[in-house]
Amino acid sequence: MEPVQPADRVPTDATPPDGQPPFRPPAGKEKARSERSPKDMALSLLVLLVPIALLLAFYRGFLGGEEPTTVDAAPAVEQARSAGAFPISQPMGLGSDWRTVSARYRAEQGGATLRIGYLTPEGRGAQLVESNVPAEKLLPAELRDGQPQGPADLPGGSWQRYTARSNEQALVLLEPNRTVIVIGDARDNELRELATALR
Repeated sequence: MEPVQPADRVPTDATPPDGQPPFRPPAGKEKARSERSPKDMALSLLVLLVPIALLLAFYRGFLGGEEPTTVDAAPAVEQARSAGAFPISQPMGLGSDWRTVSARYRAEQGGATLRIGYLTPEGRGAQLVESNVPAEKLLPAELRDGQPQGPADLPGGSWQRYTARSNEQALVLLEPNRTVIVIGDARDNELRELATALR
């Protein structure tokens, strides 16, 4: 015997006699969510974006967020000089708009290398590499299949121009006991300025 159902309750699988779909109660909350206007959505985004914009302005304006971190190259240069593996040259007379952003001396099996990275006045990158690693090993590693492009008319030795990795170019000075490389995506005039400043 089936249990008695209340008169106002319609079984879920019951279909009205006239073939209409079964009655469903209105979805009040779901409908309210889908009826949000673009204006409401824009205001919600604005509430999120205003604090972010204020934080960015504070970071750039007061904390110097876009300024590169500069370093002192003197400790790395002094370490290289103390090691005495090869003669060390250092740029002299570069303007204050040349910023030193990295400096490291590293000795390993097969030679030692001093690297000093710069941000040029035009905001491009340049690196000074001095090493006693044999040139036949150093140049392929530093220039990544770079090809010689002929002599560079620079004082202080027989500099050669080279293509280098990606969009970079290089100036190379080969000496009996060391190799000097000035490399970067900086313009030719800035690379030449750095190479000419070496003393």
